Amino acid sequence: MAGRRAGSELLGELSAEFVGTMILILFGCGVVAQVAAGGALTDPPGGLGDHDSIAWAWGLGVTLGVYVAARLSGAHLNPAVTLSLAAFKGFPWSKVAPYALAQTAGAFVAALLVRWNYSEALAKADPGHTVKTQTVFSTLPANGNPALPVHEWGAFRDQVIGTAILLLLIMAITDMLNTPPGANLGPFVIGLVVVAIGMAWGTNAGYAINPARDFGPRLASFITGYGGAWRDQYGNLYFWVPIVGPLVGGLLGAGLYKGLVGRFLPSAAPEPPGRVPAPKD
Repeated sequence: MAGRRAGSELLGELSAEFVGTMILILFGCGVVAQVAAGGALTDPPGGLGDHDSIAWAWGLGVTLGVYVAARLSGAHLNPAVTLSLAAFKGFPWSKVAPYALAQTAGAFVAALLVRWNYSEALAKADPGHTVKTQTVFSTLPANGNPALPVHEWGAFRDQVIGTAILLLLIMAITDMLNTPPGANLGPFVIGLVVVAIGMAWGTNAGYAINPARDFGPRLASFITGYGGAWRDQYGNLYFWVPIVGPLVGGLLGAGLYKGLVGRFLPSAAPEPPGRVPAPKD
């Protein structure tokens, strides 16, 4: 009976990770499709949003996805978060792979929905399904811009740094011994972190900072016509960068928080024992 209950609990957690990550990608990939594909067809071009609207929609997608999943699974929505919490916060190692698979599956399904919904705009804006609209689904060095000479290792560096920032701040925001946001505002603040990373760290590699967010949609684009999805604009095999970089960066950021901040915080003190009032004479 206990084993059945544990299996049911894990299924609920994985379902929450699936749906929460799906919400994240529906808003994230959806806004890029609107800006890149739909915006390319307006007169003048660019009439359906810009970089700032992309950054805000990704951040709000994170916030809404976290609100969906937090009660059941903790709303990791990101294998880099799951791995870092296992390494530094006691999250069970046995759940790391199942969580990552659920997150990737949610991202994959959401990307298929975006691909289907924006199929006409994508076909009109980019009939060959090239790097011009590949960034709707997955990241590229310099966002596919050959004028900015960023290659795999420059993008890898960027992903390590960006995800380290993300995890350091997530660890701080969710640390009950620090000063966490009250009134259930944690998901909103974490969403603002993603907006800030998008506005400050989006040039070199498109701020994937999440292996599931990149690999799931990349796979969805590949099976729906983007034959070059695994490579960058230079023809180099690129898909591994937004997988390995965020995993390394997440561990680095979480470790920095733990070593430089977390270990100096006061521990939770036990509640003082109650005192029974003395009876009156």
